[in-house]
Amino acid sequence: MLIKAIRDQSLPMRHIVHVRNHLISTDVLPDEGGSDAGPSPHDLYDAALAACKALTVVWFAKRKGIPLEQVETTTERDASEERKGIYRLAVTLHLSGELSDAQRQELLAAAEKCPVHKLMSTTSTEISTVLA
Repeated sequence: MLIKAIRDQSLPMRHIVHVRNHLISTDVLPDEGGSDAGPSPHDLYDAALAACKALTVVWFAKRKGIPLEQVETTTERDASEERKGIYRLAVTLHLSGELSDAQRQELLAAAEKCPVHKLMSTTSTEISTVLA
C-alpha cells in the first residue's frame, strides 16, 4: 500500500497524509516550528496502537458473542527516555456492557494481542529511504 505525505505550504510544517481515500492532517507543536494543525507523527504512532486495540476488542467480542456495548482506549506516552531506546505507552481499556469478569479478562487478552501491539513489540522494522 502506498501512503503519501504532501506538504501544505499554507502553514510552516503541516503535511496532509493520503491513505487510500482518507486525508489526515499532521503537524508539530508551535515550539517545534509548527502550528499544531494536526497530530504529530508520534501522536499518529500512539493512536495506531489505541485504535488497533479498540478495533481488536470489538472484533473479538462480536466473534465470541460477548455483549460489549462500548470500548474506549486511552493511551499515555512517556518519551522521556526515547533517545535511550525506551518509548513507553500505557494503554487503559474502558469497557461497558453486561460483561462478566471472565469476559472482561478475555477482552483484555484480545487487546494485548492486537496486530499493532505485536508489530511494535515483537517485530524488527527495516526502513529504507531513497531520493526520487
